[in-house]
Amino acid sequence: MMNHSQPQGADYNYTVVRQFALTTVLWGIVGMSVGVLIAAQLIWPQLNFDTPWLTYSRLRPLHTNAVIFAFGTSALFATSYYIVQRTCQTKLFAPRLAAFTFWGWQAVILSAVITLPLGITSGKEYAELEWPIDILITIVWLSYGAVFFGTIVKRTTSHIYVANWFFGAFIITVAVLHIVNSMAVPVSMWKSYSIYSGAVDAMVQWWYGHNAVGFLLTAGFLGMMYYFVPKQAGRPVYSYRLSIVHFWALIALYIWAGPHHLHYTALPDWTQSLGMAMSLILFAPSWGGMINGIMTLSGAWHKLRTDPVLRFLVVSLSFYGMSTFEGPMMAIKTVNALSHYTDWTIGHVHSGALGWVAMVSIGSLYHLIPVLFGHGRMYSIKLINVHFWLATIGTVLYIVSMWISGVMQGLMWRAVNADGTLTYSFVESVEASYPFYFVRFIGGCFFLTGMFIMAFNVIKTVRAKESMPALAEA
Repeated sequence: MMNHSQPQGADYNYTVVRQFALTTVLWGIVGMSVGVLIAAQLIWPQLNFDTPWLTYSRLRPLHTNAVIFAFGTSALFATSYYIVQRTCQTKLFAPRLAAFTFWGWQAVILSAVITLPLGITSGKEYAELEWPIDILITIVWLSYGAVFFGTIVKRTTSHIYVANWFFGAFIITVAVLHIVNSMAVPVSMWKSYSIYSGAVDAMVQWWYGHNAVGFLLTAGFLGMMYYFVPKQAGRPVYSYRLSIVHFWALIALYIWAGPHHLHYTALPDWTQSLGMAMSLILFAPSWGGMINGIMTLSGAWHKLRTDPVLRFLVVSLSFYGMSTFEGPMMAIKTVNALSHYTDWTIGHVHSGALGWVAMVSIGSLYHLIPVLFGHGRMYSIKLINVHFWLATIGTVLYIVSMWISGVMQGLMWRAVNADGTLTYSFVESVEASYPFYFVRFIGGCFFLTGMFIMAFNVIKTVRAKESMPALAEA
């Protein structure tokens, strides 16, 4: 059993962890509110209010950047800074640099909030921010790496806990992905052109795009899982050996999977096939990690009945398993011929984003916040339970509606009459998707309501009197 109790005299730096933990909740609400608004715009187009900066095309990149880089990455900063201190039993390296990563990252987020609605964009998926902001991201990220690895170097334990391997891989790889994909020739303060052209630009973009999923949204959050699931369950990791095999297999394979986003495009056929093959092999380490997390509950299954925080963490692993089964299947060329450009892709993304990333982050924060603010537990366990059901039902409504809509779209687009003409017009496929867009909107509302409940619970916990019984975190 890992014992990360505070050594005598150690004074952990929780200030930056607290800052990132609280802003995670704030940016979660902001990012998901924009998501619900654009989901509503697809049902009621007049909700753009005839205003350019409120149009779907400008708010959609704001939504993706807000949930990935404001909400998700803030959760990663908070948990990695906490976990690396606890498992290395030493204070964060370079506390001023750690403080800079917080304020620098907030500056990046605010820059995105201003520039994207104004239509200032590079046009690259998940990398829309223009070159001055890209430079700031690089500076903040390199500082993050220095703080994280500096802390590992000065650790007082001989062992590097597996969560830190995942965090370390995610920090290094995201730096490389961001720098290579963002290479551009500036033509003015807010306009630049990629140094790559044509199919090469597409390949570099999806090498970056899929590995933003693979390293930021998977490896980073697996680091979170490997610490908080054992902690909340009060059990050791099911198999430490499997966690190391899982780590090396995942990082060796994930980096090759990008071309599956470019099936049936100008990308060379062999590249598409290689991306497909690597995506299929990737299924094995992904499920290895899921099984390792879920089996950590061996001997503690009964806790799921009474502990909604543990439920968040375990259900997130189930969604992770589902998403990482679905992803390789969708990478198969014949399946992709049906799924590509349809709502099925949107359903797949959100089973990972809501079911895995958001739920594991929420569970981790519910564990973390009482510790950071010196309380034994969250203000209300009942409200955590309500949040769990809102999040679960919201995610299921969202992804099932998008699966049905997506498969239907794919079938309608490929249907042909006896004379070879298309059976349906594009407009007819949009009309058929309309009821599913409404269900997706309802699912989003459920999930967002849960985030507001979480914010209330967090505020009450933070403001609670110091006399609340503090539980030992050992």
